[in-house]
Amino acid sequence: MRVLVVGAGVIGLTTAYLLQREGVAVTVVDREPTAGAGASSVNGAQLSYSYVAPLADPAVLGKLASLLFDADSPLKFRPRLEPAQWAWGLAFLGACDRDRSRATTRALLGLSFLSRDVIERIVADERIECAFTRGGKLVVYPDAASVAHAREQLEFQAQLGCRQELLTREQCVAREPALAGYAERIAGGVWTRGEAAADCGAFCTALAELLVARGATLRLGETVLAIEAGDDGARVVTRSGKLDAERVVLANGSRAAELGRTAGLRLPVYPLKGYAVTLRQREPAFALRGSITDTRRKIVFAPLGERVRVAGFVELAGHDASLPQARIDALLRAAREVIGVEAHGDVQPWCGFRPSTPTSLPIVGASPRRSLVLNVGHGMLGWTLAGGSARLVVDTLLGREPPIDASAFAYGAV
Repeated sequence: MRVLVVGAGVIGLTTAYLLQREGVAVTVVDREPTAGAGASSVNGAQLSYSYVAPLADPAVLGKLASLLFDADSPLKFRPRLEPAQWAWGLAFLGACDRDRSRATTRALLGLSFLSRDVIERIVADERIECAFTRGGKLVVYPDAASVAHAREQLEFQAQLGCRQELLTREQCVAREPALAGYAERIAGGVWTRGEAAADCGAFCTALAELLVARGATLRLGETVLAIEAGDDGARVVTRSGKLDAERVVLANGSRAAELGRTAGLRLPVYPLKGYAVTLRQREPAFALRGSITDTRRKIVFAPLGERVRVAGFVELAGHDASLPQARIDALLRAAREVIGVEAHGDVQPWCGFRPSTPTSLPIVGASPRRSLVLNVGHGMLGWTLAGGSARLVVDTLLGREPPIDASAFAYGAV
């Protein structure tokens, strides 16, 4: 079988890697000049297998006004004359339902646990150097109400196989001494032992090198304009010509809706903009032992060897690639106040676009076009869900029964 994968981020490359291991001839095409150059390059770095609850939650509705209009809000809606933005926003509000949120969490946990097995096996088998650590994850909450909500979520997820602990303020600081200077702002936390962190960009670079060394073709810096998908094969139209294949996998992140339309598909995928900086950690005694999420600011901190990745914010603003200094300053301030890390030298500010669906469920598997398979819409969980999603795509292409119930991720179900 000859398969063409559109997208050289972590979703597309992991899919290509698993296909190649099955003996499939693989070509990967991407508009960027290097592999993993989009949202995969400098993301939050957390592999948060037990933290997959959707962004669309009933609690969001009560905070909507402050979230949208507060100058320092972690969530911003920047209106555009773009029907897709408004349609996505309305669908998101419609998804803020407790039963739907819980069903989504259940489906995503199954996919994330599968993904953990796949990704960690790749890292180990291929000896990929990507600053991988399994140091656990601590989520800290600012007040009694948020702790109570966290307890409710913890108890629900315990029924689904998650092992998590509710911690007091003192236990949070004992677990992560870097939080000592922030203790008065913490009411409690949830600790999950099995979570991990790793440099997704480095992982992508390593996979791309392995793919080429084993015979795959990478066509980077080549923009795909359209997909022509029939029953007997598919063709990808690029600026430089046409590429034929038996099957095409669409895995091009936040641009998926545009290419999907060329094949006659409606994909509810919209970019959610996020920001990140990468800093050098403090002295060893105060270095992060694992990942931390501060729910007050909606900012994550992940250890990457001698560095720490600080990332956060959600902006509904299309593909606006500007880097407002206020957002970068907020990340630097959070690093200083929450974990005591000061910026030194070039912090390399970054922004990227998470390809999100209103429900937070990715669209993975078969499409109405027999020769076109989908792997899109992973939102802020692309790194976490990459391995499991790739496995589902491979099973779809090879006609195998998937290891989990994948019906929630089907085209038209999201």
